[in-house]
Amino acid sequence: MSVKPLREGGPAARIAVIAGDGIGKEVTPESVKAIRSAITSARRQIEFVEFDWGADKFLREGVSLPAGAVEMLASEFDAILFGALGDPRVPSNQHAADILLGLRFKLDLFVNARPVELFHQRLTPLRDRSANDIRFMVFRENTEGLYVGVGGFFKKDTPDEIAVQEDVNSRKGVERIIRHAFDYARRNQLKRVCMSDKSNAMNFAHDLWQRVFKQVLQEYPEIESRHLYIDTLAMEVVRDPRQFDVIVTCNLFGDIISDLGAQLAGGLGLAPSGNIHPGRTSLFEPVHGSAPNIAGKGIANPLGSILTSGMMLDFLGWKSEGDALRNAVRSALQENFVTPDLGGDKGTVEVGDWIAKRVGDR
Repeated sequence: MSVKPLREGGPAARIAVIAGDGIGKEVTPESVKAIRSAITSARRQIEFVEFDWGADKFLREGVSLPAGAVEMLASEFDAILFGALGDPRVPSNQHAADILLGLRFKLDLFVNARPVELFHQRLTPLRDRSANDIRFMVFRENTEGLYVGVGGFFKKDTPDEIAVQEDVNSRKGVERIIRHAFDYARRNQLKRVCMSDKSNAMNFAHDLWQRVFKQVLQEYPEIESRHLYIDTLAMEVVRDPRQFDVIVTCNLFGDIISDLGAQLAGGLGLAPSGNIHPGRTSLFEPVHGSAPNIAGKGIANPLGSILTSGMMLDFLGWKSEGDALRNAVRSALQENFVTPDLGGDKGTVEVGDWIAKRVGDR
């Protein structure tokens, strides 16, 4: 991760906390608890500021992302710890799109970082694979591609309806995510970067990816550079995940391949992510969603959120504290002190308390 310079005076870091909806309200406090335990042991200081943005506020006030929110977050906070958004009372999910996509695009969080790491052999559906076999990073371009909403309908709701969705790729956008992937590999002494596209079928948009990749890789001669079409990449990640260190791809393909990787490492309940602009306020969220079907039952798995918090601490430059959270999660899985979705019988708060104590005792 690239480090945002911490502000001078006051707390070492200011973190905006947006728990959101559903189980986000349950797992996010456990992450804050774990972070407090980690930083207390290290004698660091963080100020957490909570914001009630989510379905409740949207239904009560008609407000999703308040006016001036983006500017305030960018100028006053080092990072954003996010829970989840999505509520059946808002069928359109308009508030979720306004808040999450609004922050991604308006803060220009062009890096979606999705680490794939197997913490215990029993969690992977792959036969005879150990933790050493499944450990790679997926970098997804986060502000362009098919997700920018460029398109429209013609003759909607008629037999002749046409729907068009445009795939938007800029040289700037493609180059900065590819360069970020190579920089990450170099910084972490990783040997391999794989770029994935579908340039054999998308011969305009992904020809740009091909040309930029070939240009940038020349600046990193010590790193093995490889290209795979996305369908081949999906097959190869399942066949032999050991061959990958860093994968970089576009918005749509990154969304898909990172979820596939998460399943190989134990499911979305253990999947962290970061929405990052190096050197600027960035947003960190678990991937699992709001899970309204189990919200309020006290059984939500907090480990994905805690692993996400570890990524946030890395971003702040506090890698030892981030490692402490990851090691505590690894220990919880080894000792089966986990929630029912992972084969245990513990509740959300029980697991959060256990992690916080393990981190504090290190």
